[in-house]
Amino acid sequence: MIEVHHLQASRSRRITWALEELGEPYKVIAYERDKITNLAPAALTAIHPLGKAPILRDGNVTLIESGAIIDYLIRTYGHGRFAPNIAAPEYNRYVQFLHYAEGSAMLPLMLKLYVGRLGEAGQPLHARIASEMATHLGWLNRELNGRDYFLGNGLTGADINLSFVAQMALRFAGRDAYPNLTAFVDRIEARPAYVRAIGRSGA
Repeated sequence: MIEVHHLQASRSRRITWALEELGEPYKVIAYERDKITNLAPAALTAIHPLGKAPILRDGNVTLIESGAIIDYLIRTYGHGRFAPNIAAPEYNRYVQFLHYAEGSAMLPLMLKLYVGRLGEAGQPLHARIASEMATHLGWLNRELNGRDYFLGNGLTGADINLSFVAQMALRFAGRDAYPNLTAFVDRIEARPAYVRAIGRSGA
């Protein structure tokens, strides 16, 4: 059975949601962070030396990185669902958004999260972080004009990987700043597979 190795306060929900959409059986193996260092326990680093989650294990395949995991699951179990055909014109757009989620979009969001913990020491960075967030989130909001999802009216793996970015946008900017992203978040969080993923383990 497919295993999703989930570390407390990490971003594994996209993987369990993808598996629910695909209808594949899986189990979540959860780990708690060290209370002093906040790092992964040795049991997780035994699965992969980086000790980062999510980690997917499927038979003799062990994968890290959410985009790579979603890509693998859709190629292996999707049977033509949740991704355009490689020969289709929209395939390049799909790959772009699949990797953009963690490659570029998350950086300003994570900087806001971490720099916010520095108090006054982080003040000089706030304007630049806000500018970068506005650039990225504004672009994503515009890319949803006239679309339910980033490739049109059907869910793809790119939407699954971008879901955390959109949810963070609402957390930091509120529901009114980026109305298309807000509608996107409402849409994905209402999907039965998403609800099932949360109900099973919260991850």
